[in-house]
Amino acid sequence: MTSATTRAARENRATHTEGRSSEELRELVSHWGAELELAPAESIIEWAAATFGERFCITSSMGDAVLAHLATKVVPGIDVVFLDTGYHFVETIGTRDAVEATMDVTLLTITPVQSVAEQDATEGKDLFRTDPDRCCALRKVAPLQDALSGYDAWATGLRRAETSNRVIAPVIGWDAKKQKVKVSPIARWSDEQVEAYIAEHGVLVNPLVYDGYPSIGCAPCTRRVAPGEDARSGRWAGTSKTECGIHM
Repeated sequence: MTSATTRAARENRATHTEGRSSEELRELVSHWGAELELAPAESIIEWAAATFGERFCITSSMGDAVLAHLATKVVPGIDVVFLDTGYHFVETIGTRDAVEATMDVTLLTITPVQSVAEQDATEGKDLFRTDPDRCCALRKVAPLQDALSGYDAWATGLRRAETSNRVIAPVIGWDAKKQKVKVSPIARWSDEQVEAYIAEHGVLVNPLVYDGYPSIGCAPCTRRVAPGEDARSGRWAGTSKTECGIHM
């Protein structure tokens, strides 16, 4: 996309506040999905910003700030949604705070309806251990659903290289559960491409990544990964669970 298109995206973001119907959103996905499949990440973000204006945001789990860095090139001040589950590593909260302090973003921290203590009282202590799927549903999936209610489209850092379950992740897709357009600008990026981008631009990275945690979730459900293990093997180790439910 041209610089003129980038300027238009910024202007549109400031004025475009009306939401589209599900039918209109699905039509956009049908038309643009194949068109943008091989486009650079910045162009994909430019398209989303120009198309959806203020009804477009990005989400981040704060493993790194690659997606936020890409987005701020196109849309300074873009909304960045972060889910604070109440179970995060202190390093993850620190990364969130650093992103907010050093990058041109509007950081929105979203919390579940219940605190951890309240959930323990109503669901039983340590639900993450007794029923991890329900814990994720209450502390991740439902809060994100609510947080996205004012948006037509959201961008994620989802990459096909991360796990076999994500191989078919489209760059522009339709999230039927959320009735939103799901944008994955770096879906085609390899691990090497991510590392090269971080090194070239000095992008913030959660320090746990360099301490044996290539995939970072809630502290009780994440362990270090041994050399040679799959990058996501430290998530919900010892169970058949592989996803929190946000991308399913």
